[in-house]
Amino acid sequence: MTLGNGIGIQSAAHVAAAGPQVVDETRKPVNRIRIHHLRDTKVKGEHFAMLTAYDQYTAEIFDQAGIEVLLVGDSASNNVFGNETSIPVTTEELLPLCRAVARSARRALVVADLPFGSYEVSAQQAVATGVRFLKEGLAHAVKIEGTKFYAETVRAMVEAGIPVMAHIGFTPQSEHALGGYRVQGRGSDRERLIEDAVALADAGAFCVLMEMVPASVAAAVNEAVEVPTVGIGAGNATTGQVLVWQDMAGLRGGRMAKFVKQYADLRTLLAAAAVAYGEEVRSGQFPGLEHSY
Repeated sequence: MTLGNGIGIQSAAHVAAAGPQVVDETRKPVNRIRIHHLRDTKVKGEHFAMLTAYDQYTAEIFDQAGIEVLLVGDSASNNVFGNETSIPVTTEELLPLCRAVARSARRALVVADLPFGSYEVSAQQAVATGVRFLKEGLAHAVKIEGTKFYAETVRAMVEAGIPVMAHIGFTPQSEHALGGYRVQGRGSDRERLIEDAVALADAGAFCVLMEMVPASVAAAVNEAVEVPTVGIGAGNATTGQVLVWQDMAGLRGGRMAKFVKQYADLRTLLAAAAVAYGEEVRSGQFPGLEHSY
């Protein structure tokens, strides 16, 4: 049997061949998705899905749904901790979230964002932070934002045994330097974006994520690098796509970015459940006899 894009788990035929048995579903072996599986996906012209996750239950749900990559994003800053941007979140805040996701996802590749200020000082700082996310956070890989300026940083991390996903285009940690949320790679900036991607891939990045980039530019980047690419607001020519799960599932309210598609309306459902619960408690209807000992 396969889940998503042919990246396989234990086959039904293999189970049948073993004869009748009682199987503990929580202990069935599964094949962990690795970075070479993502590379194979690009070679085959297929696609993979990536979502953010910050806790046990979303990690379990998305993993069982066949989502290939889970990102413990610095987007937790404004989706978990209540900040306006991703800039304030710290390594110490992200590590426990990362552990929860990694402990709960049995199949997905777990990638952790390195937060702002945790890798920019030097390659040595980046290696030290990356090591913490693999050792303490139990992540399988990390993601850093930046241009080709960070190629040597990526090289040092990869040589230290830390798989790195590079993030180019609009990089939220640099929103003040970029002048706010603005599409990147337009006009003459197209070639710079391609150069960034090539330099970071050549330095050892196993994947290049592009955010808020014109679809034609993202397609050119995808052609220019051998490694898989991931898009968020970058058209459909990339190998993978990523969304913040609260956006995807309609938990967050307010105006959504153009690139967001909402697949559910959890905010309305959760609000209705809370209203119903509150009314039943205040009226004395809950708990009833069936909920009492």
